[in-house]
Amino acid sequence: MMITNTVKNSHNTSLSAGGTDPEYFDWQEVWYPVHYVEDLEKTKPTPFTLLERDIVIWWEEKKHQWRVFEDQCPHRLAPLSQGRINEAGCLECPYHGWAFSGRGNCEIIPQQKEEGKAEKSSRATVKSLPTKVCQGLLFVYAGKVENAAQTPIPTVDFLDENSDKNSNEWVCLNTFRDLPYDALTLMENVLDSSHIPYTHHRTVGNRANVSPVELEVVESGKWGFKGVWEEGPRKGTLGRQETTFMAPAMMWHDLTSKQFGRTLTVVYATPIRKGECRLFARFPFKFSSPFPKFFIQLSPRWYSHIGQNGVLEDDQIFLHHQERYLEAKGGSENFSKAFYLPTKADLFVFELRSWVNKYNAQLFPNATLSPALSSEILLDRYHSHTKKCSSCRNALKNLQRIKIGIIIATSAMLMIILLLLLILEDLNIIGMIFLILSLPVGVVSWLGLNQLEKQFYQGRETPPRNLPDN
Repeated sequence: MMITNTVKNSHNTSLSAGGTDPEYFDWQEVWYPVHYVEDLEKTKPTPFTLLERDIVIWWEEKKHQWRVFEDQCPHRLAPLSQGRINEAGCLECPYHGWAFSGRGNCEIIPQQKEEGKAEKSSRATVKSLPTKVCQGLLFVYAGKVENAAQTPIPTVDFLDENSDKNSNEWVCLNTFRDLPYDALTLMENVLDSSHIPYTHHRTVGNRANVSPVELEVVESGKWGFKGVWEEGPRKGTLGRQETTFMAPAMMWHDLTSKQFGRTLTVVYATPIRKGECRLFARFPFKFSSPFPKFFIQLSPRWYSHIGQNGVLEDDQIFLHHQERYLEAKGGSENFSKAFYLPTKADLFVFELRSWVNKYNAQLFPNATLSPALSSEILLDRYHSHTKKCSSCRNALKNLQRIKIGIIIATSAMLMIILLLLLILEDLNIIGMIFLILSLPVGVVSWLGLNQLEKQFYQGRETPPRNLPDN
């Protein structure tokens, strides 16, 4: 049974995302990003869950392609993500060593006799999902394999390596995080620009910039909608902002200002299971001056992730609870009664929830949300980001090595001082002062790095907006 899992011609598309039924949006018939390629390790398999379906991502060296399988060995259903990529370049099951090539075919069953042919059976194959790498993201098609090549991959043309536009004009910041709320809750949140001055006060917002938000929807359909905020953010000082929602789980804001040039905020919400999604956030900038781009490119990726995680945590806790309150009041089907939306600032929220109802696009309609998690779990950074991000994972390792080095160096310096005091009667005062001063420098450096290390593990309990003014 041969199942091709890599799409060749994604641009020759004839199907819309969501399937062919004009009155129903099928969440399976969509391309979803599952990982930034730079964060994947080619030497070992990576697990993920897409639409409640456990999958495993791995690199087939022979074909130089990323492969995605269902995360179950057909033998005894052990997770293949717990296995390894063996010497032959196959994905090997951890339980009995059955090994699979990139198309999902079983190549080795160690327990059978030499003349055995059990691996040729269709029952020995692993389900393989279509994949495509676009703009640095690995996309996976969750639906019918035959529809994959005809369904468009949701990307932003300014980031396309094959775009006619001058890619040197753009610089892009990227982050991701596994969030403790639904993909639709995330879409609702990021489509709503009016919350930024309040929720994100002192991070990326300011209460002083609050003004009436008069939104307009200019186009809509099963594919999503487009809208505009004519005045734009910061009381109109930045100019008109255009917004696009590309159903079911991508949106972007597009803003061009004299002060900063062109800025996009692009968000993907990849559904994991009820109450969980993976956010991919991309911030392409086309500055009017070369200096901001220069400084952004100098900044290490892990450093920007620390700040971006802080912004996400501004609303992490209350969104987790908000979606549970909405579910208790009837969910998206009853949103117009559960929510009170008296101003045009909520128009995009209204449009999103109306889209869900019009196209029967409830996400996980037969599932219910789990009991609310504690704030400590909700603010976890290590498991939701750090250990899955190559930049942050390596930065954390290096930071921990430096801390150990400081302890060793400071301890050695202390031993030198003690030995000099014991051995020498006539000490060089300047040298002695230098040695003594090095001790507090070491201690202060270690304490500073220790505080930085904590930011890879846990978010702050009190959001900046709730801190006292002074």
